Amino acid sequence: MINLLVSLAAGAAVAVAILLGSSFGWAAAALPGAVAAVAAYLLLSRRTFKQLEALFEEAQKEIMAQKFERAIRTLEGGFALAPWQFLIRTQIHSQIGVLQYVRQEFDAALPHLEKSFSRHWLARAMLATSRYRKRDLDGALKVFEAAARANKKEGLLWAVYAWCLDKEDRHDEAVAVMGRAAKANPSDEKVKAVLQSLQNDKKLKLGKVYEEQWFQFHLERMPEMMGPRGGRRVVFQRR
Repeated sequence: MINLLVSLAAGAAVAVAILLGSSFGWAAAALPGAVAAVAAYLLLSRRTFKQLEALFEEAQKEIMAQKFERAIRTLEGGFALAPWQFLIRTQIHSQIGVLQYVRQEFDAALPHLEKSFSRHWLARAMLATSRYRKRDLDGALKVFEAAARANKKEGLLWAVYAWCLDKEDRHDEAVAVMGRAAKANPSDEKVKAVLQSLQNDKKLKLGKVYEEQWFQFHLERMPEMMGPRGGRRVVFQRR
């Protein structure tokens, strides 16, 4: 928000300077003022997002070193950037929520996941599974549907959506969901495998398809032979 206000002020200053320092009228001064405002906004936004990316990189290093509490504090420090730029707050909530959910701190994760960015598919999927774990099936499916529409290329999101439906004996709906996923991702072999399992009335075993990526949702227990394998990596997303 501050970046936008500063940019508008810069554009207005340019327009006024042209108006007062030349014989041009408001119509002629408006265009360069608008260009100046857009340029200033792009530069200021880029600067803010660079600061956010640096913060995410620092948090990632702490996660890989198993310093999870420090990583969360680092991410929380990013809220200071939120007044400057749109979407910063929701992106930080997304990262904190995912990290806490992966660590099975479900109650702590939920408020952050509720405020997560709509295009952060992993956070939205974890919000849906959080509701599913609380037996709020309608709420879970509503989040899944919105997340799938916003993130059509994320095969695992569709698969988790279908798994929850199939688990609730809504098999035909699960098949329909994966049919939509296959249509949106025609070259995704994992999506095809999940759809084929459903069509053949086989029990969904997403761990065999997606391995650790599936088990991070904590809907099934990870087989002991699979891990965990060192520090869990949380992928930070920015759209």
